[in-house]
Amino acid sequence: MHSQFSSKKVDQENSRLKHFPVSWFSTVMGMAGLSIAWNRAEHFFDPGFCVSSVLLGLTTLWFIVLTVIYATKMVKYPAEVMAEIRHPVKLAFVPTFSISLILLSIAYMQSAPDFSFWLWSLGASVHLGITLYVFSSWIHHTQYEITHLNPAWFIPVVGNILVPIAGMLHTTADVSWFFFSLGLFFWPVLTAIIFYRLIFHSALPERLLPTLFIFIAPPAVGFISWFNLTGGLDAFGRILYSIALVFTLVLFSQVNHFRRIQFFLSWWAYSFPLAAMTIATFLMAKATEQLVYVLLGGALIGLLSLLVVLLIWRTIRAVLRHEICVAGH
Repeated sequence: MHSQFSSKKVDQENSRLKHFPVSWFSTVMGMAGLSIAWNRAEHFFDPGFCVSSVLLGLTTLWFIVLTVIYATKMVKYPAEVMAEIRHPVKLAFVPTFSISLILLSIAYMQSAPDFSFWLWSLGASVHLGITLYVFSSWIHHTQYEITHLNPAWFIPVVGNILVPIAGMLHTTADVSWFFFSLGLFFWPVLTAIIFYRLIFHSALPERLLPTLFIFIAPPAVGFISWFNLTGGLDAFGRILYSIALVFTLVLFSQVNHFRRIQFFLSWWAYSFPLAAMTIATFLMAKATEQLVYVLLGGALIGLLSLLVVLLIWRTIRAVLRHEICVAGH
């Protein structure tokens, strides 16, 4: 009897590993974004202890755990990993791994620059490879339909725009400009075709509705990178920040629609874009020395912190209820 129970438990654990999605790394993106946002917030507010350091330590540990789990899946279930890579929707979430590395490199940029360099080098290299694969898949596709298109397709683009934030410290400016240019070109292209899909075709599936928040990320991250590339605030930087603010206001005005959505792992799509907007706002506060940006940044960091706590709680509850890492999710 005990042997049968143990065998059944092992089968369940193997099944959950088999269906462990690469989109789990979006949780690292959200937590890393929160860590960086708190690092910026601590220049304006005194929380009483170094919140960003604690968050960064937890985020790093969580990234290691997820990497070990997904590496185990790659060894035991390579066919399922390849199925994700070839899936017309799940492919967009594959770069969450490389973006997590890039975000961690940004978070460690001040406290551990050498460690940051190696994280950045690995993250940027892997992300470029994934980006080229994604572009090749788009160009030579045989499976894509308009209904597969959703804001998660921004994820490869956002990763490239992120590279210059730490890249300006770790390598020549030419490398950073290369990645920024790549992302900047495809951002408006994807925006146009995604809006076409949203307006003229069927609504997004409920599980993908949280990805609408990803519209905030390209202009917000673009503003931060542009600031680092040019060394200051100029007209184009203000345009990028304003576009990010417009998308933030539009999406916040639809909060009642998002409140009714059933919990999916895609809820984590709320976190990183909001973190990027928070960081961009604190950067505006530093550049302009205007109180309005300090107050807005304070409101955003508070909201972001509560959101991540909610996401962690809902994720743990979903895992315990076996609602995640099951077939079809």
